[in-house]
Amino acid sequence: MTTLVLTVIGDDRAGLVKALADVIAEGGGNWERSHLSELGGKFAGIVLVTVPEDRADALRAALAPLEGLLDVSVHSGSTPSPGEAADPDDLRHVRIELLGNDRPGIVGAVSGVLARHGLSVASLESVTRDAPMAGGRLFDARAVVTVPRDVDLALVQTDLEEIASEIMVEVSLSPDEG
Repeated sequence: MTTLVLTVIGDDRAGLVKALADVIAEGGGNWERSHLSELGGKFAGIVLVTVPEDRADALRAALAPLEGLLDVSVHSGSTPSPGEAADPDDLRHVRIELLGNDRPGIVGAVSGVLARHGLSVASLESVTRDAPMAGGRLFDARAVVTVPRDVDLALVQTDLEEIASEIMVEVSLSPDEG
């Protein structure tokens, strides 16, 4: 099997996912995982597809006519070789939630702490919304990060709390339950 990673973007409208799913299925591909979202009137996302090796080029070609409806970029995916793959028993997932007044630099500050500790972002979702009482905007984010077992989460928590006080957000860490 060949793994393809599709990045997609287009003007949001009904039927985009169906059009993409039909081409993948007709091309012999299997839609494995995805993260798709509407943002600012655009529909964008990433889709992981597996396809028999002998059908991969045909599927790539079949995706090209979606241009105009969706811009689709196809990238070869990879599966780490056994020597490169981290042992899942050596990893854990932690959920990070933060909430505070919106301002530039929040994601950069928090992701800087994560990178210094060797944590990898598995997923990140964020929104800004009106603050109910204060007038202004709130930044609300949830992330799941992959943490090697040898990383001291207490140190990560301390560093996140320090940066949280500087950028004035509330931050919490908890085991990821799902």
